[in-house]
Amino acid sequence: MTGLTPTLAPLDGAQTTTAPAAEPLPRRVRRPPRPGRHMTVRAIVQFAVSGLAALVLLGGGSVLIFQARGEREALRDARQLTQAIGLGMVAPRLTDGVLAGDPAAVDRFHAFVTNRVKRLDPAIVRVKLWRADGLIVYSDQRRLIGSRYPLAEEERDAFRSRQVNAEVSDVRQPENRFERGRGKLLEVYLPVRTRSGDEVLFEIYLRYSSVADDARDIWTDFAPALIAALALMWLAQLPLAWSLARRLKRGQRERETLLVSAMEASERERRRIAGDLHDGVVQDLAGLSLTLAAAAGRTNDPEAAPVLAGAASSTRQSIRQMRSLLVDIYPANLHTAGLHAALADLVAPLAARGLATHVEAEDSLAAAPEVEQLVYRTAQEALRNVLRHADAAAVRVEASLHGGTLRLLVEDDGCGFRPAEVRRARADGHLGLALLGDRAGAMGGFLIIDSEPGHGTRVRLEVPAA
Repeated sequence: MTGLTPTLAPLDGAQTTTAPAAEPLPRRVRRPPRPGRHMTVRAIVQFAVSGLAALVLLGGGSVLIFQARGEREALRDARQLTQAIGLGMVAPRLTDGVLAGDPAAVDRFHAFVTNRVKRLDPAIVRVKLWRADGLIVYSDQRRLIGSRYPLAEEERDAFRSRQVNAEVSDVRQPENRFERGRGKLLEVYLPVRTRSGDEVLFEIYLRYSSVADDARDIWTDFAPALIAALALMWLAQLPLAWSLARRLKRGQRERETLLVSAMEASERERRRIAGDLHDGVVQDLAGLSLTLAAAAGRTNDPEAAPVLAGAASSTRQSIRQMRSLLVDIYPANLHTAGLHAALADLVAPLAARGLATHVEAEDSLAAAPEVEQLVYRTAQEALRNVLRHADAAAVRVEASLHGGTLRLLVEDDGCGFRPAEVRRARADGHLGLALLGDRAGAMGGFLIIDSEPGHGTRVRLEVPAA
């Protein structure tokens, strides 16, 4: 039978797989490499790259935070400088003559500003004194003295709050025309009083570059130490990651060894049980059947003869069922008659139940005993799930050898299933094909299950034949 839709039915309690379950099967499936040293190195490289990316993000974010904090600290220093100059130096020297525009008083105050105030900090570009009505009563740019400009809201707030304010200067304003070409400037201002009690707004302009330099000096004191600490932590994690990867690899090898041992023990136990049943119960039933048949032929009791004959027939039927069970437990013809015959025996019960079956395998198809056993068990588990869950009308089994790889395909046209059903069933302890998938992975192969509700199921196994 051909043309089946490649999909799966719910497996034995839960069909699971070592490859991504219930995802579309790619046209060409590459065999995943077996875990090795190069995979460990790749995992460490991925860890290192992700750790380095996290370090860069964390370090960059920390630098930005430090930079913002540095700018706030530099602005605070600028406000403190302005407050110290305004209250400690300018206010005591500020006379009524300066406010009245007396030339001699203005000259003395100008000399004081030029020789004392502006020399305190090279970043000071301009000094101004404002009345509340917007009149500039003094500026070290003397052409501004006597000019009147409307005060900005921030400057009026400074008069009301008596607090030091700072903002980036807008040199496009007319009162700032002489500061154009000086770059970005910071205005810092606060109200001060003359000795007679008159209040003016003391304002200085600072080069913003000096504020940025101060901010950079602040955060550069902390950033290198932080980045060095993050780098050391990242470097310290690499040996730990390497050790963890090696432990995981060792644990995986131990798990594979245990899996192989468990399957080999299972096969030995199956062989022992099959032998015990064949040599014990089956032989006893065969002897009983012969005895009952002979007794039925010799008896002269017309009532006993049919009873004995019926018992002999029932015993023979039990023998046939027992032999079928023995084949299911341990297929004696797997290594003698070959995979083709063993797979044909597996699909026979499905054909007996009315399913259209098709088996395609070369008569000479052969592989290592453990590989043949894995292929047989996978087909057996998949077909068992077809009977139990798929509600299928047709099933197809293909086995072939390509370039040293043995491939098995079991395909049905049943009801299919969702990936969530697989995960839920596996969580409930129904492992089904999952253990066989683990075994395939341990042997360097893989097991893929592809299914979609309403579109059947496809189980594909690929494993090295040697």
